[in-house]
Amino acid sequence: MMEQYHALKQEAEGCLLFYRMGDFFELFFEDAKIASGILDIALTARGKDQDNPVPMCGVPVHAAEGYLAKLIKAGCRVAIAEQVETPEEAKIRAKKEGTPVSKTLVKRDIVRFVTAGTLTEEALLEPRRANVLAAICEVRGAIGIASCDISTGQMILQRCEPLDVNASLAQIGASEVVAPEGFNRAIDDVIERPRGDFGSDDGERQLKAIHEVKTLDAFGDFTREMLAAAGGLITYLDHVGRGNLPLLLPPQLRASDAQMAMDEATRASLEILTSQQGGRAGSLIAAVDRCVTGAGARQLADDLAAPLCDLIAISERLALVQYLHQDPLLRADLREVLRALPDIGRALGRVVAGRGSPRDLGQIRDGLAEARRIRDFLSQKSDHPTLLERLLPAMGGHGALVDLMQRALVASPPTERQNGGFIAEGYDAALDELRQVSGNARRAIAALEARYREDTGIASLKIKHNGVLGYFIEVPPKHADALMVPDSGFTHRQTMASAVRFNSLSLHEEAGRIAEAGGHALTAEEAHFEDLTDQVIAARQAIAATASALARLDVSAGQAERAAEGDWCKPDICKDSCLDIAAGRHPVVEAALAASDDRFVANDCALSEEDRLWLIGGPNMGGKSTFLRQNALIILLAQAGGFVPASSATIGLVDRLFSRVGASDNLARGRSTFMVEMVETAAILSQATERSFVILDEVGRGTSTYDGLALAWAVVEAVHETNRCRCLFATHYHELARLADSCDALSLHHVRAREWKGDLVLLHELAEGPADRSYGLAVARLAGIPKPVVSRAKSVLDKLEKGRAETGGLAAGLGDLPLFAAVAEPEEESADTKLRQQFEQLDLDALSPRDALELLYELKRTAESTEI
Repeated sequence: MMEQYHALKQEAEGCLLFYRMGDFFELFFEDAKIASGILDIALTARGKDQDNPVPMCGVPVHAAEGYLAKLIKAGCRVAIAEQVETPEEAKIRAKKEGTPVSKTLVKRDIVRFVTAGTLTEEALLEPRRANVLAAICEVRGAIGIASCDISTGQMILQRCEPLDVNASLAQIGASEVVAPEGFNRAIDDVIERPRGDFGSDDGERQLKAIHEVKTLDAFGDFTREMLAAAGGLITYLDHVGRGNLPLLLPPQLRASDAQMAMDEATRASLEILTSQQGGRAGSLIAAVDRCVTGAGARQLADDLAAPLCDLIAISERLALVQYLHQDPLLRADLREVLRALPDIGRALGRVVAGRGSPRDLGQIRDGLAEARRIRDFLSQKSDHPTLLERLLPAMGGHGALVDLMQRALVASPPTERQNGGFIAEGYDAALDELRQVSGNARRAIAALEARYREDTGIASLKIKHNGVLGYFIEVPPKHADALMVPDSGFTHRQTMASAVRFNSLSLHEEAGRIAEAGGHALTAEEAHFEDLTDQVIAARQAIAATASALARLDVSAGQAERAAEGDWCKPDICKDSCLDIAAGRHPVVEAALAASDDRFVANDCALSEEDRLWLIGGPNMGGKSTFLRQNALIILLAQAGGFVPASSATIGLVDRLFSRVGASDNLARGRSTFMVEMVETAAILSQATERSFVILDEVGRGTSTYDGLALAWAVVEAVHETNRCRCLFATHYHELARLADSCDALSLHHVRAREWKGDLVLLHELAEGPADRSYGLAVARLAGIPKPVVSRAKSVLDKLEKGRAETGGLAAGLGDLPLFAAVAEPEEESADTKLRQQFEQLDLDALSPRDALELLYELKRTAESTEI
């Protein structure tokens, strides 16, 4: 057995091996130690060698999904080794091979790899979160990415520049990433696969074969790097599925300029899908999500992760939200119907992957029937927005399939199909007859039990059934002797402490009839299941389109519901370089305050070509960071196609969104907090365009005061003069206010605060003009810093402020500095630099003695005439 195990373990390629033994999956050696620690189950041992026992642990097959979920969440990958022949088949094979039957093992093989990105089981997936697998590769300097949620079949191909790899993967949010061996991009936890798997020709051929087309032109104009990534993705899916591919819908092309670009740092800073605590609570999606279906919640997450840059597409989404927002009764009725819908997209994924159940077929049947009802209901309304007109046809067209499954399946099909009972009565006359035979036999057994009681006079005699003995007669031990006599007609089978079991010829005959009829019935039901599955697979693209339309409808209804709850407004999206938000609020902070009956203080923001950079000062806890983030989130929500938390909003399209707020260290990559801040700031300065929106908070705070001020000053000038984008810049460096004299599109603002009877009162209101002070000591006192420390800090501050008044302070002389653009020219080289360059250019071996002497005289003259 261990030989068989080791062979399979080698085939498992580093995965934990679930080795099927009877009703358990067993793990051995290091796998057992890892699994027992994660699953909190007993670690035992086996083997004759007591000095070197084999560690082992096991989990019941019927409960394996729960254990798999824990292992996958812990970052493990699992190979499932099942028995692929019965003991009887193993004996027949042994006789043919001429090996001893007693020593023949049942064949086992790895039937599937379970990994984070290839889950389809309902118990292993989060209903409101997509589970994406991504493949990435590089072809001639360009990066191709193929991503797929195999639980629904959605497949997307895209390309990006090498510098944008992490941003693109952050947008996808993949649970698992595969790449060719030696892929040298810094990606965490990437799974390397053979480079030969990532061939563009193979990828194109595989896509054509899967979708049965001769050309991919109808799906999009895919580049070689996209097709190479697709090839790697499909080959990996074929590997983990052991030749069984999951549901793969036609690939969609995602153009790099079709979505707003956001890097990984920006997504983490804005807490779009995950809060800084690592969960959904406290994130933007938690504050916005009012979807009533899991598919809708997943679609909303995709919208927020990839806001649009297409003005027409944004307007179409907003129009549908407005249509549902202005009709509360329609919205309520629609959401009530949607709430009862099953997740037909994921049910379809399981069916196509070969892991479907009768319950999945029932969910598809019920979901398609309700979709048709929703279509008929909405079709009666007038003035449909454009997007709704496109969605309605996708919700119908399944009449024949729905009718077939309504006739074929019972109202509530079971999860398992091994025991039958899911085909409706009246669908198959032959099956009904088999069931009748089986039912008559069961009634005959009940009559037989009554007769045996009467004949034996044992009122407690019962006929029972289990999986080992089949049907048997059971009596208490005190009555067993009467049935043991030779001519009683009963045959002894088993004695237990509380009962004695017997068989009889009549019972054996009736049991045989039941087994025969039941076996034929199960075979008939299995054939019907396969037929229904084939019908669903044939219509998979149309069913997936219906699921997608229902998800989009749920998102729009949910956005309308959220807008009605919070009095949000429809944003006006335009192509101008502007941002005009009246009474804007932070959706997450406002929701948190509302939970404690507190009020959020709304603020305006008005950026334009002539006033595109706001320099914001004020005390800590005054609301600067909240103001910065809320405007970024309002832009994101608007371009995702939703209403926004403001009384009005006019937003010029943003191509890239950058947030450098609240940096922290990254010890794993050897970066301090200040280094992380500088890396993020560098990305902004190199990538932001005139159509971008940037929020910067406390740039330069992680180093010395002079260095920090100098960096902040230079960054502000660069954003103003070079990037020329819309920007909100929060700072405690009051000296930066002098930039308002030299930067014509920069204006000064501050969050208001007052001291009242020694206490600091934070008003959270934004006002024009520079901040008068930072109130740092007042904030320290609020935080609980001991009074002696605050008093000492006050004395030091007084001394420093006195010195600043005498010397002109940190910014003395900065007013005479030329602007960033004026000093961006190369500085004149110093004399020592010139000398060094001369020496570096010399070829000493080629100099003649005379040339060397002349060179020495020239260097001497240079040194005498220049101050070094």
